[in-house]
Formats: sequence, structure tokens, C-alpha cells
Amino acid sequence: MNKFTKKQAQVLRYILHNDFFVLGLHGAKRSGKTFVNNITFLNEIVRVREIADKLNVEEPMYILAGTSSTSINNNILQDLYNTFDIEPKYDKHGAFVLNGVKVIQVYTGSISGLKRARGFTAFGAYINEASLANETVFKEIISRCSGEGARIVWDSNPDNPNHWLKTDYIGKNTDGIIDFSFQLDDNTFLSKRYIESIKAATPNGKFYDRDILGLWTVAEGAIYTDYDAKIHEVDELPEMSRYFAGVDWGYDHYGSIVIVGEDNKGNQYLVDGIAEQYKEIDWWVDRANEFKNRYGNITFWADSARPEHVVRFQREKIKARNANKSIIAGIEHVAKAFKENKLYIKRGVIPRFFDEIYQYKWKPNSTKDEPLKEYDDVLDALRYALYSQWLTDQKGNQDIDKQLQTAKRLFR
Repeated sequence: MNKFTKKQAQVLRYILHNDFFVLGLHGAKRSGKTFVNNITFLNEIVRVREIADKLNVEEPMYILAGTSSTSINNNILQDLYNTFDIEPKYDKHGAFVLNGVKVIQVYTGSISGLKRARGFTAFGAYINEASLANETVFKEIISRCSGEGARIVWDSNPDNPNHWLKTDYIGKNTDGIIDFSFQLDDNTFLSKRYIESIKAATPNGKFYDRDILGLWTVAEGAIYTDYDAKIHEVDELPEMSRYFAGVDWGYDHYGSIVIVGEDNKGNQYLVDGIAEQYKEIDWWVDRANEFKNRYGNITFWADSARPEHVVRFQREKIKARNANKSIIAGIEHVAKAFKENKLYIKRGVIPRFFDEIYQYKWKPNSTKDEPLKEYDDVLDALRYALYSQWLTDQKGNQDIDKQLQTAKRLFR
């Protein structure tokens, strides 16, 4: 049985038979990139030890980098433990020794990671989730790798084609800077059923191009490209098992409250709501109380940009909570719901929604993914409600799983 896919074997053969300074693997999620670099990391540790022996260096240093300690553990160290039973012993700084090489963990998610990358010479580095790294920290890591024969490997999912990682380190294939691109179909260990299911569930446009095809594409045009009025607008509503709400504050631009219902099959519906301009907080309190009287003491997931309004809702005994405002993750969650036909809109429910849904677009010519701050008021409230409630449900499920595992251990 083959241990590697054809693409993984191609990359590993290149690394084995060629020298390089920076080598990157980028492309679709679940395409096998990180596993290749985890194997490469172990091989590099052996190679660094051999170089150090020739140079009489007692304890050479190597950088293991990721956005945070959690991401390094989840993406790399846990996989090494599961596959090779490697369980490092950490010092008080989070460093560990592997095959006589001291591995220094560097966190790249913010500029604060710079202090961990300074002041020493490294014989190589492995940078996970490179597109999420702070550029200054990423380049400082490379500058640290001045030990003899030092090599840097990185992996990343695609981002905007104007991203510094794409412009500086992809497509060069010269002067020791090499890269390989992966698509989801390259992972032949995944079942055909799984691959087809993921493709069917991935929203069209940016998300499909990046997550499935592994392309560094511009997020341009309409955001919710899978929305179809013939499918997603309904006149009749089923019986709901619960309701919850989203709130986007506004004055000059539209403020909005949306009410989402969920049936016993997990389908969700925009069932009620309002969008208005030039209304004071007293007016919004009155509207929220009307919805509370109609739908019960439901949770209102509110924009935290106006904490005084959130507090006012709470003082009025309205169950307001700060929404999770992660823009891209939230948009992807809503887009996926439309793609899978899990989200429906009651026809005519909030007139402003139907103005926004086709005009909510990505910001053109931007160096990062961001929507235009136009036609987004009802859609922001809807995103706050759906994504925040989903995250809360996920956490609840994880807590239940932990309790079950604890019970199983106690009664074994």
C-alpha cells in the first residue's frame, strides 16, 4: 500500500534529490500539504544533526513556526505523535530537543512573535499556515536561518493573489525559491464520496477556487453567488424548534434586527425582522421587546461595536450577547448554508434584504479579502445570528462529547 499520494511523492523526491533555500507547499484544504512538510521536518532534523556534527556544533537550533502554540500542536506535533509516537519534552520556553537538535517554537500570528525569532542562528525552519503569518515575523525567521545548509519549508492555503507570500515566494522557481501547488483531487487517499460531498458543499466563487482548486484568486463580484430566489425564497414556513436573532446597529446607515427560525431538520429561515435609518436606541429597544413578546426570550447576537447599546438591551432584560464578527469565516458559513439549501428567506420579510443580497460584493482591487461596506446591514445582522449561534452549538456539542468520554473512563 502506498504511503504517499502521487503529488506528495513528487515533492518528497524533489526535496531528497535537490537543494533549495525556501520551499513552499500551497493549495487546497485537505490536499496533503501539511503531512508532506511534517515528514520533511523530521528529515530536516536528521540532516541538520549531520551538518552540526561536521561543524562540531553541540546543539544546533531549528525553528518550528505557526500562528500560535495551539496551531503548531494541532497541525504538526499531534500528527507526529499519532504517526510516529513522538512526544517532545518541553522546557519552560516551549522549546524541545529532537535528535540532538533544539527546536524553537515561534508564533507568527502577530508582530509580538518577533521577539521569539531574534537573537540566534538557526539551521532551518518549518513555517505552518504561512499566509496567516505576520510578514515581518516570517521574514525575520528567514533571516535567522543562516546556519550552513539552512533550508526553510512552509505550507499555506491560498489567499488573495496580491498577498505578500504569493508575490514574493510563489512562481519564482529560481535562486533556491521553489513552490508546489496542490488541489483537493491530489489527495487520492480521500474517498470519492467525501471529495464529491465537499465540492457540492463548497460555495462557488472565491471559496471553491481556493478550497478545492487551490488557486490564489481575487475575491471579486457578488459574495453570495449561490443565492437563488426560486430556491431560497419561500412563502410557507414549517414549524420551528427554536428562534434566535441578530442585530446590526445603525443610524445614518441602516440598522437591522433579524429573526431566524430553525426547524427540526436543522434548516434555518429568515422569518422576521426590520431595517431602518435614523432611529435612536429607545426605538430599537421597543422593537426588540416586540420580537421578544412574539418569539420568546431568545438570544439577540449583537454587533459589539456599540457596547453601550448591548448593555442597554441587557438592562431592559433582553438577552443580548456580543456576536462573533469574524468576517470571512462568517460569510463562508452563510454562503455554505445557501449552497447546501439549508437557509431560506420568507418572501418579502425585510424589504432591505432583497436590496442587499445581489449588491453585496467583494471590495475590488483589495490586497485582502473584504466586502464593500455597502448593502451589508441586514446581511451583517444575519451573519452575526447564524455564525454566532453555530459556534455556540459547536461548543455545546464538544462539551457533551467531553462529558461522555469522562463517563466512559469512569465506568470502564
